[in-house]
Amino acid sequence: YIYKVGDSDGWSAKDDTYYSWADRKEFHVGDSLVFDYDGNFNDVTQVSGALEYQFCDSSSPKAVYKTGHDVVTLTEPGFYYFISSNHSQCSSGQRLDILVTHDPSRPLPPPPPPSKILPFGKMYKVGDSKGWKVYNSDFYYKWSEGKLFHVGDNLLFEYANEVNDVLEISGDLEFKFCDPTSPIAVHKTGHDLVKLTKPGVHYFISSETGHCDAGLKLRVMVAPPLPKFSPIDRFFRWLSTFRHHH
Repeated sequence: YIYKVGDSDGWSAKDDTYYSWADRKEFHVGDSLVFDYDGNFNDVTQVSGALEYQFCDSSSPKAVYKTGHDVVTLTEPGFYYFISSNHSQCSSGQRLDILVTHDPSRPLPPPPPPSKILPFGKMYKVGDSKGWKVYNSDFYYKWSEGKLFHVGDNLLFEYANEVNDVLEISGDLEFKFCDPTSPIAVHKTGHDLVKLTKPGVHYFISSETGHCDAGLKLRVMVAPPLPKFSPIDRFFRWLSTFRHHH
């Protein structure tokens, strides 16, 4: 289904127009939103979390559209947040948040073929022997600082699960303000193995009151997977090291 955002109003700064516009609609995976506006004065900025949406913070957007007639297809379930990068227009109501679900009447898309088998990477025990609990405010910052993480690596969080958990969250502001309200994933077994499947910044916090503020938060930069060399490549690389030396 294709929805024209704001109907005849299009995409502009108006009090609460978009809240009431979206209020009674059900958005499903596969639907599209059309944003109509004057591309010279405006844009559509998709942000990653509720805090960015609330504070009209467009500094680290997920996507930016600026054609004046943008068709945005909703490809996965979850919350979507759209704002204008013009702070005053966003503050005066030019922002839209919607929840997208799978349409029960449509079959689920088939899972992608398993061609993207992730390389089996390294395993890092978060905090090493100390595990995942409150130490001092920059303990986990220091722990991750010197390490190079790649797609396919694993993080192991170990902790007492009656008093702790691990939330993966989506954005820098959520991380800064320890906001646990819209996590991407929640782990609470006390022995959680988290595989890093995407390059970029990954954020983890504890949702227990006061824990994250006291420093129980981890931010890791994940690089694309390491290239795999076949034995024959390795043999030639090994040979070439001799050529350089002699």
